Amino acid sequence: MPELYDLIVIGAGPGGYVAAIRAAQLGLKTAVVEREHLGGICLNWGCIPTKALLRSADVYRLACSAGDYGLTVTEPGFDIAKIIARSREVAGKLNAGVEFLLRKNKVDVIFGQALLKGAGAVEVSPTQKPAVTPQAPKPKGALGPGVYNAKNIIVATGARPRVLPGMEPDGRLIWTYFEALKPDKLPKSLLIVGAGAIGVEFASFYRAFGVEVTLVEALPRILPAEDAEIAALARKSFVRQGIEILDGTKVSAVEKRDDRVIATLTGADGATRKIEAERLLSAAGVVANVEGFGLEALSVKIERGVIAVDGSGATNVAGIFAIGDVAGGPMLAHKAEHEGVACVEAIARKNAHPRAKTPIPACTYAHPQVASVGLTEADAKAAGFELKIGRFPLSANGKAIALGEPEGLVKTIFDAKSGRLLGAHIIGAEATELIQGFVIAMNLETTEEELMHTVFPHPTVSEAMHESVLAAYGRAIHI
Repeated sequence: MPELYDLIVIGAGPGGYVAAIRAAQLGLKTAVVEREHLGGICLNWGCIPTKALLRSADVYRLACSAGDYGLTVTEPGFDIAKIIARSREVAGKLNAGVEFLLRKNKVDVIFGQALLKGAGAVEVSPTQKPAVTPQAPKPKGALGPGVYNAKNIIVATGARPRVLPGMEPDGRLIWTYFEALKPDKLPKSLLIVGAGAIGVEFASFYRAFGVEVTLVEALPRILPAEDAEIAALARKSFVRQGIEILDGTKVSAVEKRDDRVIATLTGADGATRKIEAERLLSAAGVVANVEGFGLEALSVKIERGVIAVDGSGATNVAGIFAIGDVAGGPMLAHKAEHEGVACVEAIARKNAHPRAKTPIPACTYAHPQVASVGLTEADAKAAGFELKIGRFPLSANGKAIALGEPEGLVKTIFDAKSGRLLGAHIIGAEATELIQGFVIAMNLETTEEELMHTVFPHPTVSEAMHESVLAAYGRAIHI
């Protein structure tokens, strides 16, 4: 008889491996099935390597402006091959780290392609070599193909790049983020379709190294999930950096030539134009991996392309759960991790807490950085709240000025009646680090009075957070 596990997790991305480790901590006999890379897309081909690339861009940008800081350096240069190699090295270290953590917590790793075969059974077959990403070596001590049984199964299969009709990636002229992470050489020009976080981050990276970047967004503005005021500031900054932005514009046709693409663009007014670029990056979001795992045969409910779950990750089929991107948005690694822990604790009946009550921050690591949590101004108004809104520019913050990064804004949105913090939005230096202060405040249901009475250290960029709260109530000191 095959060994019986308390839990098998399908997918070892951020949600999956965290769920497996937490299950082991709670005493559940646990295994995780992974077909490609421990750490999933995020660690190997998404969150982590992109941040390594963007760090190289930041350092290069600073080197080019060294004179502004009173420094004398020779003319900066770069080696794109070494930049890519560093990003792959960073991803490799963290991949090995996940392997160590699973082994440390005595989680069995089963390497291969999973297929649900009835209640509590998972059939694992050899992985077919992926078309785009090179398969990682089999982890040490990993189990192989076979049938494995478990009392509970968590599906954590993540998502993949959305393919738009007429822009099917070919690995050469039309890219997804996989190819954009490891170019053999920099193209002279790059057309990016989609101006959400993925598109904006790649636009920032490639533009920093001199690529002519055109950013196309079908919706009326870039960063459509962000507060409109913050998105407008980001747009101005990107344009100043030389990125051409065409929002409210659709790609109606793409013609491939030997060494370039010619895209036909259609604006909101119906007018068309053609644009040439050496490469086209399709960055129009992702779609959940719900196919090929046997969900249909078990009648697991799929709604709007994702697995339907309750607040603890349970599906409509007893013993089958889902977390992360495959269970719906926001499709963010930290949301997947949080859901993984909550789901496992519900299975183990230990400290279970629904995810719905927890605010989920969003971060975009472009230059400038953008980060947010909670409601936008438009959403708060639509929900019927009477608002108190505070704004504080980084141009009035001493630390930001000293850093040479005075461009930015902290915006806070409060319910005027209760003082409840409804949303916070930051653009500028270290926005992605600062936002967690507001996340904690919202999670603790902090009021404006408590935030105003909190002491923020000086000199820090975080003081702009304090001043924004004060500004919402007419009490800002430094502006």
